Amino acid sequence: MAHNVKVSPEFKKLCTKFGKILGGESEIEDGPVCFVTRMTNLKETILGRKTNSPLVSMQMFSFESLDASGRALCLGETAVHQNEVNRLISNLRKRGIKVTALHNHWLKENPRLMYIHWEAIMNPVVFAERTKQSISFLG
Repeated sequence: MAHNVKVSPEFKKLCTKFGKILGGESEIEDGPVCFVTRMTNLKETILGRKTNSPLVSMQMFSFESLDASGRALCLGETAVHQNEVNRLISNLRKRGIKVTALHNHWLKENPRLMYIHWEAIMNPVVFAERTKQSISFLG
């Protein structure tokens, strides 16, 4: 947890629940921002070398700017194999989540990876549940 952050017990509880739903580690950063990380089991090589770097295989989710109605700015990101891209985009969109970016990060990786980012203004628990449903098919 970041230093000097005044965070309500409700925000802490919500952040813990957000992390549990997504199956990751939650922490609270200055803001406050609830930030959750989760490792995938992607087995990749870059430039012919095996990689287990979090830069490759970490999924990230957050929420912040919680309003009185319980809605927040919610963000998500993951790497996927290129043959999983369309399914993930469709899954997110049909659950009311905006897909904002699709791009590569690396060259000469095998298998080919693409990174997808998404966002929504919604209740963080709803966002976490919809995100979990959307990514559940990933390896």
